[in-house]
Amino acid sequence: MGSGRVAAPQIPRLAGVTTPRAGDLLRVGPEASVQFIRPILFRVIRVLDWTTYDGWIWLEGYQLDSRGDAVARRSIFVMQAGLRTAPAPVVVGQPRRKRTPSRRATT
Repeated sequence: MGSGRVAAPQIPRLAGVTTPRAGDLLRVGPEASVQFIRPILFRVIRVLDWTTYDGWIWLEGYQLDSRGDAVARRSIFVMQAGLRTAPAPVVVGQPRRKRTPSRRATT
């Protein structure tokens, strides 16, 4: 009867999106590629039109920190089925101060 196998857990796919588009916010984790053992937030700039393996894609975009600020521009190679949509980061605390131009002494 039973083969002793345990069924693999079902992982939700990219919700209703077949290919990421510019502006999409993704959670890229180990389901997308083994290099992302620690998941990252990734804002897509574009999908690169490079020839690759079936089901895999190259994305260009920004890696975001927990506040939603870009910390690095990256091109990543990921399995499309492993991508997850991510909610926008919630910033708690003081808002950023506006920068004021420095005044130069005139002589």
